[in-house]
Amino acid sequence: MKLFDSHAHLTDKAFQPGYEAAIEAALSAGVQKILCPCDDVSKPETYTNLLKMYGFIYGASGIHPHEVELGKELEAVKSLLKVNKTQAIGEIGLDYHYLYESKDRGKTVELQKDYFTNQLKIAKDAKLPVIIHCREAWQDAINILEKESYFNGVFHCFSGSLDELDWCLKMGFYVSISGTVTYPSAKNMAKIVKAIPEDRLLIETDSPYLAPQKFRGKRNEPAYVKYVAEKIAEIKNISVEEIAEITFDNACRLFEIKENK
Repeated sequence: MKLFDSHAHLTDKAFQPGYEAAIEAALSAGVQKILCPCDDVSKPETYTNLLKMYGFIYGASGIHPHEVELGKELEAVKSLLKVNKTQAIGEIGLDYHYLYESKDRGKTVELQKDYFTNQLKIAKDAKLPVIIHCREAWQDAINILEKESYFNGVFHCFSGSLDELDWCLKMGFYVSISGTVTYPSAKNMAKIVKAIPEDRLLIETDSPYLAPQKFRGKRNEPAYVKYVAEKIAEIKNISVEEIAEITFDNACRLFEIKENK
């Protein structure tokens, strides 16, 4: 069984020092490829070293919506595109979850929109897919994407409704499912998973966050992406090997990665 963890934050401080053990565990679990977004484009040394050390780990350059107030430069996003195996712009997007009680909500929302828009332009110019983070900001995200008319990418860790999923699919986006699908409380996720066509489905861990139910409360790791595959296989009533192969091929296609035969 071959697995592709399409979203893992191996440069996160939770994996420091030393992400080697997590990578070895992933290989033992059948994970053959990993997509790792750079968590700090202003200090990319760990990211660039990771991509140089491991041929099966690929990357993405972007400024997360939680970080737009830190003053990170868009030029740093562009510069990382020169790093070999940087295959996407991300993760980028909008997240209003923590802003409802913020006195600076309006200002932060506008800043997130500005960063999202400008990073979409970078992706369009570079002809790269985008990895989109969208949480409680769907209409604004849709409006921006339609205005920029750029629909090449994936909504990672999908948490939207069936209507929002329908829009994503109509526009040509891929949809990625994380360990949240294994949570007993995530009953709506089964409907979402059933509605995602096989050729648009990706799987991820979003590690070190959102560990599957079996490891909830602990650090998530790329090795645990197999539990996401198992749950999706159960929901779709097909074998886990089929889900692994389908999502592996989809991720390779989206990120333009040649599969090693």
